[in-house]
Amino acid sequence: MNRIIQSHRDAIAIVAGLVLPVAVAGALVPFRGSFASTASALVLVAVVVAVAANGSRVAGYIAAASASLWFDFFLTQPYERFAITHRPDIETAISLFVVGIAVTELAARNRYHHNVAVEESDYIGLVCYLSELVASGAPANQVIERASAELIDLLHLRDCKFDPTSTEASVTSIEHDGNVSHGRLRWGAHQMGLPGRQLDLFVQSRGQVLGRFVLVPTPGWPVPLQRRVIAVAIADQVGAALVPRLRSA
Repeated sequence: MNRIIQSHRDAIAIVAGLVLPVAVAGALVPFRGSFASTASALVLVAVVVAVAANGSRVAGYIAAASASLWFDFFLTQPYERFAITHRPDIETAISLFVVGIAVTELAARNRYHHNVAVEESDYIGLVCYLSELVASGAPANQVIERASAELIDLLHLRDCKFDPTSTEASVTSIEHDGNVSHGRLRWGAHQMGLPGRQLDLFVQSRGQVLGRFVLVPTPGWPVPLQRRVIAVAIADQVGAALVPRLRSA
């Protein structure tokens, strides 16, 4: 759902990157005789900043290019032509484009770091919630059910089931460091997706295997190492919930 909302927001930002610069440049036409071209360029920079701060990197690039073109067309002589005769106006147009690209990159980096911080906070909250659920003495089945739902969302799985009986070695599994072993191959930290049609996430406690989550990945969907490490932490919480059951068996 978040991905759909973000895609919709980016599409709107791209349209804004195309439309807003021409609209603002056109609105400045009545004042171009008394309004310095550098001041007009600063107004257009503000438009690029607004688009870049609320959209994708592509939207910011489009806004920067659009602002430079319409600055040339509407606000530099000869007017209503894509041509500039004065060197200061050429320098201003180039500066407008360069500043627009720089602002877009800064906005994209800031948005990335913000998203990472929010995601990490969500991960910590998820593990803490499961830990509290285990500490409160919740039934193991309840912990397993919640863990399965969280794993589906975390790893973008098509399905996830807990198997308490099958503990034998599998062809493909998520290891305790978050890497994935696929036969003799290791699906290392640099790999973004999950291989195969099915893989296992073993539930352990004190070195003993208590079961496994059978995961059905979505082909081609990126699953970074950080998410896989959190998945292992979730499995560990399930292992802690299963320990009392073992003692009573």
